[in-house]
Amino acid sequence: MLSHYYTVKGYGEHEIIIQKSRFICYVERVTSEEEAIEFIQKIKKKHHDANHNCSAYLIGENDHIQKANDDGEPSGTAGVPMLEVIKKKKLKDTVVVVTRYFGGIKLGTGGLIRAYGKSVSEGLQATGMVERKLMRIMNTNIDYTWLGKVENELRSSTYLLKEIHYLNDVNVEAYVEEEKKTDFIEWMTELTNGQGDISEGDVVYLEEDVQI
Repeated sequence: MLSHYYTVKGYGEHEIIIQKSRFICYVERVTSEEEAIEFIQKIKKKHHDANHNCSAYLIGENDHIQKANDDGEPSGTAGVPMLEVIKKKKLKDTVVVVTRYFGGIKLGTGGLIRAYGKSVSEGLQATGMVERKLMRIMNTNIDYTWLGKVENELRSSTYLLKEIHYLNDVNVEAYVEEEKKTDFIEWMTELTNGQGDISEGDVVYLEEDVQI
């Protein structure tokens, strides 16, 4: 699992007009090629009357699944420029479809490349992008007498408080980056004078909005 990566928030759409042609960009987060193909087919069905439904997607930790489709536009003028925008923004697990309704004015090769690139770039910005960070949930069981100190120190630290469970003892959950796990254990042990029972929990991704 990657320690962190960028992707889109989720579903989004954005329309622009260029030389009387409508370019509607659809964006979605996917985790498999099957999901990407299903999304593309859904948009194609929705806009079955459009001149073109061009698509591109990039999937996998190592970007091992990459596809671009011009859907009738001159070769290399739509799908590849769309894919290049995804790559430039270093996004993963992302599919985009740009639906074009021809407005009667031909854009030429360079014009099409710029139009499809602009459509995807603006579509991604409108949808929003996130950074996903791999975090370990660390559990610390302490006596109630330690709660005030531990909670205050945790809230003012670089670690992120997840939740506090009030049981026979207090269970404090914190999100910690995997590579900082040892530092957290040492920090919490010192903070509680060795009175805290510290254990590792699940690994999860946390998302934070970013501008790319």
